[in-house]
Amino acid sequence: MAYGDPGRPVEKTPAAMLEALFTSSPVGLHLLDPELRVVRLNTAAPLMRGEAPDDLAGRPIRDVYRMVEDNDMEAALREVLETGEPLWQRLVGARVEGEPPEERCFETTALRLEGRGGDVLGLAVTAVDVTERERVRARSRVLDAVLRRVGRTLDPVVTGDELVTAVVPGFADIAVVEVVESVIRGDEPPPAPLPPGTPLMRTAFRSGTTHPPQAHPVGDVRRLPAPTPFTQALADLHPRIVPLRPGAEWMPADPPRTEAMRSSDAHTLLAVPLALRDTVLGLVSLYRSGESPPFDAGDRRLAVEVAAHTALCIDNARRFVREHTVAATVQRQLLPRRPESHASLETAYLSVTGADPGAWYDTIALSGARTALVVGNVSGRGVNAAASMGQLRTALRSLSAFDLPPDELLARLHDTASELAFERAHLPLGDPLRREALTANCVYAVHDPLTGTCVTAAAGDLAPVVIRPDHTVGIPDTPTGPPLGAAQDAPFATAEFDVPAGSVLVFTSDPLVTAYLADSSRPLRAAPDYADRPLQELCDAVVYALPDGLGAGDAAVIVARTRAFPPGAFACWRLDGDSASVGTARARARKQLTEWGVDDETAYNTQVIISEFVTNALRYGSPPIELRLIHDRTLTCEVRDAGQAAPHLRHARTADEGGRGLFIAARLARAWGIRYTATGKTVWAEQSLTDGH
Repeated sequence: MAYGDPGRPVEKTPAAMLEALFTSSPVGLHLLDPELRVVRLNTAAPLMRGEAPDDLAGRPIRDVYRMVEDNDMEAALREVLETGEPLWQRLVGARVEGEPPEERCFETTALRLEGRGGDVLGLAVTAVDVTERERVRARSRVLDAVLRRVGRTLDPVVTGDELVTAVVPGFADIAVVEVVESVIRGDEPPPAPLPPGTPLMRTAFRSGTTHPPQAHPVGDVRRLPAPTPFTQALADLHPRIVPLRPGAEWMPADPPRTEAMRSSDAHTLLAVPLALRDTVLGLVSLYRSGESPPFDAGDRRLAVEVAAHTALCIDNARRFVREHTVAATVQRQLLPRRPESHASLETAYLSVTGADPGAWYDTIALSGARTALVVGNVSGRGVNAAASMGQLRTALRSLSAFDLPPDELLARLHDTASELAFERAHLPLGDPLRREALTANCVYAVHDPLTGTCVTAAAGDLAPVVIRPDHTVGIPDTPTGPPLGAAQDAPFATAEFDVPAGSVLVFTSDPLVTAYLADSSRPLRAAPDYADRPLQELCDAVVYALPDGLGAGDAAVIVARTRAFPPGAFACWRLDGDSASVGTARARARKQLTEWGVDDETAYNTQVIISEFVTNALRYGSPPIELRLIHDRTLTCEVRDAGQAAPHLRHARTADEGGRGLFIAARLARAWGIRYTATGKTVWAEQSLTDGH
């Protein structure tokens, strides 16, 4: 049975169908001979824009398709001729001639045509214009890259660099990001329209060329000249596609940008505001240059999505910067300005950047020329961590006034932290702080220059690094107690170790930093003489010894160096257990104070204090009894005995004959107290010394 009009010859029907195919098909059809010359093509072919089909017949494919960018296309067609394997849906980029020339993308399929005898007749090639489809796919890839790459850090400057890396060269040939300077500092962004004269910082620039011209370097802070497309976009928050024609009326307002655009051969600008909730965070400027097609409406829609995501990331970074700044300020105000230093212990702090606002350090002067060194770290981040740190530091300082041993002090501090954690756990349900557990690590060490020892206790995995005069480096075996505030209720324990004169102790709130410094292979071990170097140089050596990513700026650090206590500034006598010991103690003290040049009033007050302390030791204590005088930043008088009973301050009534001794001693001394040891107790009193003593 034949198709078509029964009156026509059957053999003419295929030719009519072929003619209809070439005249009405929306797909570009091409017939090529074995020499890849055009035999026939239809009006839907990419070339058929003002060209007659007969004018192209017989011309080689390489001449007809000069706009094909894929130089391997002719080789691929010859391979189809030789092998007979079809070429399926190959994407070919082409520049179609016109005014202006247009970049198009075609999906090409090529089949070998054979005669009945198997001889090769040529090729049938189809070309379908898929430009819009591929543009949509390309935009989707760009958006996906932006969503994956932009916002990985909480740094507004880095965010801009992530953006330009994601869009160049896939979407733009040149990209520039400028952010309102106050936003980078963490301040609230200004409302739109952007106030005239608002400074912007150029945070990122990227170009597809090797040596791109720039109007201003990255990091430069400038006010945008007006009026220009840039200032207009920041006024109404609407993106703008601007053809960059020479002599445009706005160009004289901004000569540096105009010259940079001319030098880079840019022909189209897409200016997109970085805005969030009607506030201005900055501006993204995208350029296409050379043979790249101009931006169109689809590109503008994509740029708006990209800018919206970037603006949100920059605002998140701004909020983080703001919180970091506040937390760092709170931390700085809560930390001590200068360390406590004795003649026998020199200390220095490494600055804390606020990256860990819960970290703290402290040095506390104790009785008997001793010094407490404290480093801790509270869980959490931001202002809440800094506030909790301040609470624990204040509590620890208050407890240190009771002269408690390190293990007992941490046990009581643990109780305080547990109370704070309980209060936090019972905040209102909507308070996000309720879900953050409050725990803290802390190491508390007491250095005694008279014995040349250091006693430490730790809550959590913290311990000091000790560098002895012979350059041996190690971490004392400090028992690890539970973190402060944790549910565990294990006891704390102490460790005592020798610290010869000239030793250096490094306390950090980060166990990783401590472990790195203590490692025998680290450069800290090979540092020059620790005994004579300025302490600030030692602090610098600690920083230099740390690799990138393990900086001391994220931790609280104390560097302390021990020195021998002056032998002439300390006196100690063993006293007999009879009443004559009171007079003996006063006489020995008077002689020693005279040698030290202590003024008469202070010397007299010291003798009164010694009389009361020795009398109480004879009456309520147990032998042996020992008197010590320490001439340091203050004058300290100590009386030791083996008893555990503590004297207490009494306010005697008018008719009482006794009971005023300890009261009088307390009034004469600047401070007094009692500390207990495993072998007894020490009652001490401190008096201020006049200038020169």
